[in-house]
Amino acid sequence: MTATPKSTSRQMEFVTVTVANQLLGLPISRVHDVFVVSEMTTVPLAQGEIAGLLNLRGRVVTAVSLRRRLGLNDTAGAERRMAVGLENQGEAYGLLVDEVGEVLKLDPDEMQPNPVHMDRGWVGLSQGVHQLREKLLIVLDVDAVLAFETTREAA
Repeated sequence: MTATPKSTSRQMEFVTVTVANQLLGLPISRVHDVFVVSEMTTVPLAQGEIAGLLNLRGRVVTAVSLRRRLGLNDTAGAERRMAVGLENQGEAYGLLVDEVGEVLKLDPDEMQPNPVHMDRGWVGLSQGVHQLREKLLIVLDVDAVLAFETTREAA
C-alpha cells in the first residue's frame, strides 16, 4: 500500500493576530482587509466591546475591541492600533488587535478541541486550537465573536 500525499487543497488558511501575547487565527475567507486605525469616534452608551466607529474608505465600520471581547483590559498607550476588517450579516466591523501576523495554511484534520482548562468565555468564541511548533493557535469563531449583541440580550 502506498501512502498518499496530503492534499494542499484541504488546507485552511488563517490570518494570525496577537492579543495579550496569545496567537489567534481568523479564517482568511472572513477577512476583507487589514488596516491601521487612525481616527475613531466613540459611541455613547455602546456596549463595552464597541470601541467606536471608523471611516474606512468612506464606509462606516464598527470597531470591536478583541481584548474587551475576550475579557481582557485594554492596553494603555498603544502607539499603533491594528484592525482586521470583517463583515457579518451585511455589517462592516474592524476587530482591534495588538498585532497582525502572517497567513498560515493548516490541515483542518489537525485542529484539536479547546483545552479543558481554557477560560469558558474564550471557549465560546473559539472553534478549536492548532498546536504549532512554539505556540498554541486559538482559532476564533468570527460569528461568535461578532454575536455579542444577541448574547447580551438573551442573558
